[in-house]
Amino acid sequence: MPRGASGKREREYEELKGKFKKSGRYKGREEEVAARIVNKQRAEHGETKAAKSKETKGKSSARNLPIEGYDKLTVKEATKRLKSLSESDVKKIRSYEQGHKGRKSLLQQINRNLKGR
Repeated sequence: MPRGASGKREREYEELKGKFKKSGRYKGREEEVAARIVNKQRAEHGETKAAKSKETKGKSSARNLPIEGYDKLTVKEATKRLKSLSESDVKKIRSYEQGHKGRKSLLQQINRNLKGR
């Protein structure tokens, strides 16, 4: 695991590596595959060095969204927060979601929210 990975990611790595060895999957490559999976998760959740530096420099594309910490919210959490937003703010969220994560269930909720106004 790369330096700077959280304890949670370290545990995930060890669990995956153990599962792969126990099941005989990815013979001889267990560590590599486990590391790739965990690193992909870190990148998706903005836990990498590049993502953190982007955030501190103000270049994060989610920085100007009306919902703070939007990138780290689940569909259920994001849906709850949509109710308190103006129509233009909901449209900003929809535009961001379409261009970045593209979660279909959340986009459906956003569209329902806009139709109900």
